[in-house]
Amino acid sequence: MTTDTSFFERVYELVKQIPFGKVCTYGIIAKSLGATRSARMVGWAMNASHNREDIPAHRVVNRNGLLTGKHHFEGTHLMQQLLESEGIEIKDNKIVNLEKHLWSPE
Repeated sequence: MTTDTSFFERVYELVKQIPFGKVCTYGIIAKSLGATRSARMVGWAMNASHNREDIPAHRVVNRNGLLTGKHHFEGTHLMQQLLESEGIEIKDNKIVNLEKHLWSPE
């Protein structure tokens, strides 16, 4: 389990770098950590972060801009509300103009 824990911590450190008004995808995070096939593990890490207020988990979306993690937030639309408060438009649980808001650590 220590491998998962250290991977999760690496994910969290990267997610903390996502700027206000930007989002990143599970896959981009996995790839930047050298785990090109572990987007799902990034999702598990984000799910495990729900008690940590220092991690902006709302800024992590799937490769199409869908708010796939929204069910892990309190309230039905909290993830969407957090993103909209940062100036990101959401329509049908999906980020409008994803490319404009997409952040990559490279």
